[in-house]
Amino acid sequence: MEQKIKKQISRIKCGSVEMISEKEIFEKLQQSGKNNKPLRVKYGADPSCPDLHLGHTVALAKLKQIQDLGHKVVFIIGDFTAMIGDPSGESKTRKQLSKDEVRENARTYQRQVFRVLDREKTEVVYNSSWCEQMNFREVINLASRYTVARMLERDDFLKRYKNRQPISIHEFLYPLIQGYDSVMVRADIEVGGTDQKFNLLVGRELQRDFGQVPQAVIILPLLVGLDGVKKMSKSLGNYIGLTDLPQDMFGKIMSISDELASDYYRILLGKQIDIAGLNNPKLAKLDLAAKIVERNYDSAKALLAREQFERVFSRKGLPEKIEEYALESSCPVWIIELLKVTGCASSRSQAERLVRQGAVTIDNKRIEDVGEKIKVKGSSILKVGKRKFRKIIAKKT
Repeated sequence: MEQKIKKQISRIKCGSVEMISEKEIFEKLQQSGKNNKPLRVKYGADPSCPDLHLGHTVALAKLKQIQDLGHKVVFIIGDFTAMIGDPSGESKTRKQLSKDEVRENARTYQRQVFRVLDREKTEVVYNSSWCEQMNFREVINLASRYTVARMLERDDFLKRYKNRQPISIHEFLYPLIQGYDSVMVRADIEVGGTDQKFNLLVGRELQRDFGQVPQAVIILPLLVGLDGVKKMSKSLGNYIGLTDLPQDMFGKIMSISDELASDYYRILLGKQIDIAGLNNPKLAKLDLAAKIVERNYDSAKALLAREQFERVFSRKGLPEKIEEYALESSCPVWIIELLKVTGCASSRSQAERLVRQGAVTIDNKRIEDVGEKIKVKGSSILKVGKRKFRKIIAKKT
């Protein structure tokens, strides 16, 4: 039994930054085996944006690994905490979301997590189910369990305090509520990124205060986003979404630096590969992109995405399938409006920015004037950036 547990811990530890503590996890696994009772492994995600991204899959993959050892994942959708906004790593107070915004963002979460997790071994809960039931006396009681001095031990809070940047009182409540979630679901283990360490430890202390055995903690590395600087985040726009089309996911991975690609191999696939030191780093990145697309979709879609990428970028060709858009041949259309109606830009400001950046071409001719009007005879190819193509067809009058 002891050797079996040690093997399990070795597997769980692989890819982790820190475990608090390995001894506690050993004891919990041992007790679980004796009682034939699965451990409850907590992970939470705030629906501050509609979709999950590859950064979330670092934790989801670890949770699936623990599920495969026979344990249950308690996936908390932080619909209540999302209305506060997680201050972790932030240099300023985050914008608070409305209940309607959070509810809309949460719609896709359950469907997406089950692309990785085992549905039968997952319990999905919303933390609003207990947080909204708390009265003001209970909130004060929770707040009394931590001091301002302890809160200022958090690096981000301390930096903001020293720089005389505002810290709202409600931001201090965030780690307390996240910790209280651990009490409510009676978590044995909580999984989170390095930016969540303080919050995970608050959970341990609150469980002890409420007479529970403190949860052990597994801390995982953060996945850096496409900019190569900050952690992957939808709010920063440097993300690869789980709902991205296979060809878009493939193209985004190919756009990252060799150094970052090596990190993606290590964090997402558990492989140590120094891409920059290889004779053919591009081939290694192609394989990386294909493996990630395959993991999120399937091998056939990964192969098609790779073939399309090589056709478009290596051989300067066009994708086999290009979305078509019909345009009145007699009526010139403003380039900004064309970008919006074809879905190549989500707003007028984004469309103008794309034109000014030189990212827009029609039939290989770069469009540089935001006021230009386009008139199509027959058909033309609109290209935006490196991956978006539209075939503009003139309607016959």
